[in-house]
Amino acid sequence: MNNICIITARGGSKRIPRKNIKNFCGKPILAYSIEAALESKIFNEVMVSTDDAEIAEIAVKYGAKVPFMRSLKNSDDYATTADVLEEVVNEYKKCNKTFKYMCCIYPTAPFVTAEKLGKSFAMLQSSGADAIIPVVRYSFPPQRCFIIENKKLLYKWPEYMKTRSQDLTPYYHDAGQYYFIKMSVFERCITLVPDNTIPFPLDEMEVQDVDNLTDWQLAELKYQLSIDKNK
Repeated sequence: MNNICIITARGGSKRIPRKNIKNFCGKPILAYSIEAALESKIFNEVMVSTDDAEIAEIAVKYGAKVPFMRSLKNSDDYATTADVLEEVVNEYKKCNKTFKYMCCIYPTAPFVTAEKLGKSFAMLQSSGADAIIPVVRYSFPPQRCFIIENKKLLYKWPEYMKTRSQDLTPYYHDAGQYYFIKMSVFERCITLVPDNTIPFPLDEMEVQDVDNLTDWQLAELKYQLSIDKNK
């Protein structure tokens, strides 16, 4: 086993202050990502990339490593996840540490579990693909969307108005939870979704973006419902 899990958790968050360590159903939301990675037992390195001392302290408390702090250039609103991961990979190379597979987990992903990580990794290995990411199907067909022009509601694609929903091509979006990728592919492309990527489908109840307080409340509700369902 030669795999690394990188959890990206910077300190700045404008819409939800201190979002990455805010209490979520009893513990810092960051803890869920760390615990899932550790419990999966498929990583020999679970680390948190952060520019924030308090986040680093909490990360270590829950079992992750913080071998170095994130640079300032990759700590603002313009740095991409790929930028952050590239920096981490290069820092490990300085210590002569290389990995076969990398998994990036977001710090606000309480629906990630060790079981899902394990299944994803097994699918990736057996498929011959370069990467795998969780996706969820759009609950409403995008082909039926409206636009507003001059205060009027118009179909964006009127040719689909009379097409039955079941006959429309299903579309999926990134679940915003984690990404598994071969390290050699990431280093060559510096992207988390290369051409040879396969999906790991999730149910809508397992997915929730957490960008504002309403999102946060919905995530807590879904999480609690999932706990009650599994009792």
